[in-house]
Amino acid sequence: MLEFEWPWLFVALPLPLIVRWLARPAGAHQAALEVPFIDDFNDPAHQHTFEKPAHRTLLFLATLAWLALLAAAARPMWFGDPIELPVKGRDIMLAVDLSGSMQQQDFVLGNRRVDRLTATKAVAGEFIKQRAGDRVGLILFGTKAYLQTPLTFDRQTVTTLLYEALINIAGEKTAIGDAIGLAIKRLRNKEGDRLLILLTDGANTAGEIAPIKAAELAAQLGLKIYTIGIGPDRQSGSSFFGMRRGTRSDIDEKTLASIARKTGGRYFHASNTRELSRVYELIDSMEPIESDARTYRPRQALFFWPLGAGLVLVTLILGYLSYRERT
Repeated sequence: MLEFEWPWLFVALPLPLIVRWLARPAGAHQAALEVPFIDDFNDPAHQHTFEKPAHRTLLFLATLAWLALLAAAARPMWFGDPIELPVKGRDIMLAVDLSGSMQQQDFVLGNRRVDRLTATKAVAGEFIKQRAGDRVGLILFGTKAYLQTPLTFDRQTVTTLLYEALINIAGEKTAIGDAIGLAIKRLRNKEGDRLLILLTDGANTAGEIAPIKAAELAAQLGLKIYTIGIGPDRQSGSSFFGMRRGTRSDIDEKTLASIARKTGGRYFHASNTRELSRVYELIDSMEPIESDARTYRPRQALFFWPLGAGLVLVTLILGYLSYRERT
């Protein structure tokens, strides 16, 4: 958006017309100078300093120069989009499981069945959008854990990258301990409240760090971890005789609960989309935003553009007048 810091200077726009109107005309009697080439002044080619078309062109250029110089004096500024600057907030890292089991379609979203990752994207995305004033980061993990988004106030980018995550992109297994270790690495040098919200639908089956050992390191650094296990309490399977029977979910609830307890967090289980949404609402209420965020609009001065244009026009006018005077 283009704005002027001193727009009141535009009241001087008609100043040249006012000066011309108030200027007293030259007197009827003027001193005369006798020259030997007086006949030259009677030549029609020398009756005017310049012809009428040139006069109109110079008048137009002078008008543009005056407008440009006046615009420069009014200090034009270009304001960018508002950027939120929190007074005080938290550092929140989200770790989302992308292992192969997340493709199971046992969640419902908008009256249609979706896989677990799609439901997670919808619910966690809304959670991210509501955390105005917090810095949010994103870790995606499967067989390996990697940082998708470092801590940032740009929640829209974090949400977009979460929506673009694909199942199995980090491997088919689940490295819970490595995900916690990566979060510790990114949060250990930060000050203030630091949280990790880890979501998975299984147990630790890969990685170099044991989940409990990673949780102990997190506790020493003051990193609070909320763990979320998603998936139905019981999954449907087929017996040897073709009959349907109930099977326990693969979620390692004991380990997830221990991770949360050691770090001062809490473990949640969500068997459907409504419960998952409720979990994020509870975390949001337990970790409230402490103060409203302020907005900052980056601005850039643009006065040098109209100033440069005005000086160029003035130079052209003076150069043309000097040329006409010599000729």
